[in-house]
Amino acid sequence: MTVKERFAGIIGWFSENMPVAETELHYRTPYELLVAVMLSAQCTDKRVNMVTPALFERFPTPRHLADTTPDEVFEYVRSVSYPNSKAEHLVAMARRLEEVYGGRVPDTVEELVTLQGVGRKTANVIVSVAYGKPAMAVDTHVFRVAERIGLTTGSKNPLQTERALVAHIPRELLGTAHHWLILHGRYVCTARAPKCETCGIAPWCRHRQRELKKAEGKKQA
Repeated sequence: MTVKERFAGIIGWFSENMPVAETELHYRTPYELLVAVMLSAQCTDKRVNMVTPALFERFPTPRHLADTTPDEVFEYVRSVSYPNSKAEHLVAMARRLEEVYGGRVPDTVEELVTLQGVGRKTANVIVSVAYGKPAMAVDTHVFRVAERIGLTTGSKNPLQTERALVAHIPRELLGTAHHWLILHGRYVCTARAPKCETCGIAPWCRHRQRELKKAEGKKQA
């Protein structure tokens, strides 16, 4: 199976069976999405969604967040991973938003990555989800799943994975495909015990086809 055929099969299956795929983070504005995505690093969306209602009530705008201290923010985010550093990043991010961008969350990756605590993955999420621009955010799920199912081969870092996916996925599907891979990795293609027997994309999955080939070889031995 060629890489082109694999992409076509997987995209086709997801398009038919999961036409709508969205973030599981709760948000109402680009600012709230940015805060939620920053908090979600190495943390579950479920935990972030438990934290953000009170956080957004206390800090409804970048100005409110910029005018506080990391110590106060910490009290609201203490149950997420790395709360100290995230509290510091959030306040610094909000201050730059106010000072440089007039309180508006930028809509380009180049501007977003100038904010403290915002890497390329987070920036791509904001550009794609908040502003509807074609972008492929590569988090740990996307990086792992893309390699396992065979959409990438030997990618050494998220940027390589991003470039490989962007090269083969239609621009208008990039944002949705990001969520396809995240949700697939979260609920089906899990790290330790992938549900290969019930996986819809198994016919095009490199890992599954290799496992079946090994099993067939053992039977013939």
